[in-house]
Amino acid sequence: MSEKARTYRIGNTELPARPLDAGLYLVATPIGNLGDITLRALETLAGADILACEDTRVTRVLLDRYGIRQRPFAYHEHNAKEAGEKLLAMLEDGKTVALVSDAGTPLVSDPGYRLGQMAIAAGHRVHPIPGASAPLAALVGSGLPNDAFLFAGFLPTKDKARRDRLAELVSVPATLIFFESPHRIAATLAAAADVLGGSRDASVCRELTKTFEEFRRGPLEMLAADYEGQSVKGEIVLVIGPPEVPEPPGEADVDAILRDLIADMPTSKAATEAAKITGLPRKDLYQRLLDMKDNG
Repeated sequence: MSEKARTYRIGNTELPARPLDAGLYLVATPIGNLGDITLRALETLAGADILACEDTRVTRVLLDRYGIRQRPFAYHEHNAKEAGEKLLAMLEDGKTVALVSDAGTPLVSDPGYRLGQMAIAAGHRVHPIPGASAPLAALVGSGLPNDAFLFAGFLPTKDKARRDRLAELVSVPATLIFFESPHRIAATLAAAADVLGGSRDASVCRELTKTFEEFRRGPLEMLAADYEGQSVKGEIVLVIGPPEVPEPPGEADVDAILRDLIADMPTSKAATEAAKITGLPRKDLYQRLLDMKDNG
């Protein structure tokens, strides 16, 4: 690609792309609204020697919007091995390679993860170019706790496997974030209500940043009923709040538990079992047992 073509356009202004350091650039692109691209991302897409993408037609829309005269190189799950080897060879030749997914941040639930691993293993620099992210957009728009969260990607498509996976996550003390398809969202909500508990708060985040963006918030049981039998369209992120933390038992309840345990087992084992039951520190419970013994 000629140096003259390494430009991008903002409105009616054409801007030159500065030279890039060698390496693989993981460039976040908009998840719906093309205005969400960053200036650094545009400069990287225009300035890279090679631009790899999942679907050249999707990426072409973004490039045309910003006047970037790149010819995208297809890299997706069906050609990942062959195309990945070609991209690595280009990196070996000192080329700069930019990688984008169809939407959002590359490597998150897409085949770019393998290319990133291969580039790192081969000793190439990997440069993340941050930007739009569907999991984070859904999290902040959901209204659910965001101090701790777990992105768990797509749930299994089969009901039993889906429920087994949810069971593994039932006690995780964090907000859970999943990608889901519109034709499976009703079944997923029903399974989540059964496994995680119908009273657990959640949000179905649909068509994020697009014209018909929608957030439906409420307990899982209510959302499952709302979506049952519905025909749904668009891309969906499901956000489920953390499990409720039970209130710690009162002193009288703790003493009753300790008296029951100490009647049947040694002090040390009783303290261990009481810690499992109450969630209180074993050390404190052990000392409490000793005090109870001293006081008769």
